[in-house]
Amino acid sequence: MARAGTRVRRRLNAPSGGPPLVVAVTGAGRGIGADVAIRLAGMPGMSVVGVDDVVAAEAGAAVIAWRQVNPGTPAVVEAFAGADAVVHLALDLAPQVDRAAQRRLNATAARATVTASSAAGVRRLVLVTSAMVYGARADNPVPIDDNAPLRAVPEASVLGDLLEIEALARTSAKTYRGLAVTVLRPAIVLGPGARSAAAAQFDAPRLLRIRGHATKWQFCHVDDLASAIAVAVAGGIDGAANVASPGWLEQADVERIAGRSSIELPARIATATAERLHRLALTPALPSELDYLMHPWVVDPARLRAAGWSPSRTNADALADYVGSRDRHSYGGLATRGAAAGATVALIGTAALVRRARRRRS
Repeated sequence: MARAGTRVRRRLNAPSGGPPLVVAVTGAGRGIGADVAIRLAGMPGMSVVGVDDVVAAEAGAAVIAWRQVNPGTPAVVEAFAGADAVVHLALDLAPQVDRAAQRRLNATAARATVTASSAAGVRRLVLVTSAMVYGARADNPVPIDDNAPLRAVPEASVLGDLLEIEALARTSAKTYRGLAVTVLRPAIVLGPGARSAAAAQFDAPRLLRIRGHATKWQFCHVDDLASAIAVAVAGGIDGAANVASPGWLEQADVERIAGRSSIELPARIATATAERLHRLALTPALPSELDYLMHPWVVDPARLRAAGWSPSRTNADALADYVGSRDRHSYGGLATRGAAAGATVALIGTAALVRRARRRRS
């Protein structure tokens, strides 16, 4: 491992030979940042630096050099010294009541990471957002390709934070000429132990189905996200790339794998319930996020495939790994991989069941 303060200039090709790449992972102390850091540390040709204010409890025997620092502070530049690449996963995207504070935290961390990466002489920066940024629209192509326009509405939600990071990536690629920037846009991230806001739907008593709409479910196994990051840091991709298992699952497939039946509601009732829950501060997720249950946002990872990446799991595998895991935990930091209204969806389904039970009793 290079000493702090020492710049290392290598070609980004270590996975196929040569000395290991030094990869700094922000947010490596918890959630998906920890999962990715641990997986990268187990890959040949990777030397991982964990950058966070805490050390991941689940790191176990993973060989990770820890540099304990808040990723949102200027001191992070020292943590990046000697790194060939930086992967930014220090994001808080779990729905929060104090959205202003959350947005400041996410924006500050992203900007600090970009600036520090350039100052430390890092060759490549990988920012992870979500396929949500394409928006859920009735006229979306199925699947959406890597070059499609971002049509999500920049609302006062975690989706707005993701769109801000996307904009930062575009400007950074022009401002910092020596820094190559990759943006990865995964579908709903699942896997053993993986718990996202979207995954909360699969723990509810019933899944929610919006009448007249056939949800197309697409996932990204956390192992495949890590391998996509490995391809990106090796220099195989510039610009943006989708990350997902091929194709999608229909609602009936999801019900079978998750072991849950669905409760069907008209769109107006589901939306009205979501508005009421939001107004009562029972959930910070906005009602408009139910669009991700009604309209398609399936993506095609063509750019990654062209760079030599292929997913190791199908959509069914990713969901089954999550459902079958006994060690579920909150991803906290990259929590919105798909419909950020996951908890809201679960609440809506539960509320509908309660109303039906009351009607039966009366």
